[in-house]
Amino acid sequence: MGGSSPALPGAWRTALNALYDGAGVLAALCMVGLLVMVMLSILGRQLHFNLPGVDAYAGYAMAAAGFLALAQTLKRGEHIRVTLLVTSLRGAWRRGFELWALSAATLLALLFAAYSVRLAWQSYTLHDVSTASDATPLWIPQIPMAVGAIVLAVAFIDELVLEALGRRGAHAPEEATRNE
Repeated sequence: MGGSSPALPGAWRTALNALYDGAGVLAALCMVGLLVMVMLSILGRQLHFNLPGVDAYAGYAMAAAGFLALAQTLKRGEHIRVTLLVTSLRGAWRRGFELWALSAATLLALLFAAYSVRLAWQSYTLHDVSTASDATPLWIPQIPMAVGAIVLAVAFIDELVLEALGRRGAHAPEEATRNE
């Protein structure tokens, strides 16, 4: 990703950016996997063969792509934000509101990460499997969700630290500036 204001030593910033980019690359690979699964499903119907579990794996790939892309989306300023209130605030009020919002989001992301990890662990220990014809152990598709949630929590902590140090840049995605 690059371009974030360095609040941490260069090696830390490089490592965090590599983490966000790595999760983004994994999300892109999951999207390719989703495409492959959908194409196999279509071909199977056209050529009269059945690959059990293809639909389930397409769903797993879609969920993995969504969760793994969360942190990079946040760091690029592409998450949906209600800016009506934020843009009306100035100075200390705006900074205070940003700190409050980032603190709340960080707390929620940490809880989400903890419960995602817990869910995957419980599925592993209980030998929980999919009810679809693939009977996949559920901890396998739950791992990308947990990893994505952890990386999102790290990204929110990063944003909170940057804001607290006054080094967080204003995110104004191009698309938002073109909206009518």
